Amino acid sequence: MEDDQDKADEVALALMYLTLHEDYNAERSWKGYDRDILDRLHAKGWIHDPKSEAGSMAFTEEGLAKAEEFFAKYFG
Repeated sequence: MEDDQDKADEVALALMYLTLHEDYNAERSWKGYDRDILDRLHAKGWIHDPKSEAGSMAFTEEGLAKAEEFFAKYFG
């Protein structure tokens, strides 16, 4: 089951790459994803804490690189 969660996390991060935009000097994406996935992405260090009132969340530097990698892996 952990492999399924890891794959779901990778695909979610790849999809977030599609809605990437810059706001407040940070690469951000809309956070309309399952809360458990967002929490796991945060725990992996790929996004900043998603528990804010904002409708978008910010990628970490590593998370942005992973998002691009996973986008190419699954949709490239």
